[in-house]
Amino acid sequence: MFKILTLNNISLAGLERLPRDHFEIASEIAHPDGILVRSAKMHDMDIPDSVQAIGRAGAGVNNIPLEKMSERGVAVFNAPGANANAVKELVLAGMLIAARNLAQGWSFARGLSGEDAAISKAVEAGKKDFVGFELPGRTLGVIGLGAIGVLVANAARALGMKVIGYDPSITVRSAWKLESDVQAAVSIDDLVSRSDFISFHVPLTEHTRHMINAERIAAMPDGAVLLNFSRDGIIDDQAAVAALNSGKLYAYVCDFPSNLLKDHPRVVTLPHLGASTREAEENCAVMVADQLRAYLADGNVRNSVNFPEIDLPRNGGYRVSVVNSNVPNMVGQISTLLAESGLNIIDMLNRSRGDLAVTLIDIDQACQDATLDQIRGIKGVLRVRALG
Repeated sequence: MFKILTLNNISLAGLERLPRDHFEIASEIAHPDGILVRSAKMHDMDIPDSVQAIGRAGAGVNNIPLEKMSERGVAVFNAPGANANAVKELVLAGMLIAARNLAQGWSFARGLSGEDAAISKAVEAGKKDFVGFELPGRTLGVIGLGAIGVLVANAARALGMKVIGYDPSITVRSAWKLESDVQAAVSIDDLVSRSDFISFHVPLTEHTRHMINAERIAAMPDGAVLLNFSRDGIIDDQAAVAALNSGKLYAYVCDFPSNLLKDHPRVVTLPHLGASTREAEENCAVMVADQLRAYLADGNVRNSVNFPEIDLPRNGGYRVSVVNSNVPNMVGQISTLLAESGLNIIDMLNRSRGDLAVTLIDIDQACQDATLDQIRGIKGVLRVRALG
């Protein structure tokens, strides 16, 4: 029986993927094997040593102490792409809100008072202040062409926009999904200099913090629009507000309100709605629950942010899972100990990623505790589990 601790409300669609005859799930539970989390901040949390895996029902893992978990051999999973359509729709909405001055027009209309005839007269007199522009023929620059960025790029093309994309790490799978006439920018500077709208779909790292600063804003076409539904901090908000005040930028739409932004007349801030749809929450929960189940039951890894991808189908017998530092002769030492214990290897798979490696070994007999302890004693071994 695996014990799963939930730190937030997790969609029932996800929890139902963990059968109750093999999983005990609760918001308070002693010695959990796994943790399911959405937005709860775990950096100051005392995470029990029993935890083998953490599943984040979303894409970003900034709320999880990733480096610490990697050092302990704990797998961290996320749900890339599960909320992609929800974010795509919000980006499209953001472009329309900015281009047609919808937020400003709505605020104006809500402030009208008097008899209907007076309101109608005020509308006709005031609507000239909210004249906008249309999207076809405009250029959207998309920074980050993962699951979300690809959907945004393709949707913009369907609206008649030109699209420029930049992602030096784009996968072959993502490239195949892009519309053929999406242009490739050679750099961020190249992209910003040619884009009327710019949308960001990258994580917040030391390399992406303030990716858009005063210098890059100065290189943009006059009247450009910034859209940030990715992570707070990617845009230098001080520089963006200064550019809005000078008229260099036309609008800024983002998911991260602050005192600097929320009352600015050319800024539309939303309360972090990127993935806030029932469908996205269900998709994220289902994906991460399936990943947690596969890892705890069979040791297989899919969509981990710190572990290598590994998938070894069950070939009968008993399975041992080993997480270790990625150093020479680990597999040799492990297999030697198994052989000395009279255990025959039926199948084995080893994969590595950065400083970590995972080895799955199917053997013909159950591995005794004494042998597991010997494997744990190998320098560099972080986790050992017998999976039955």
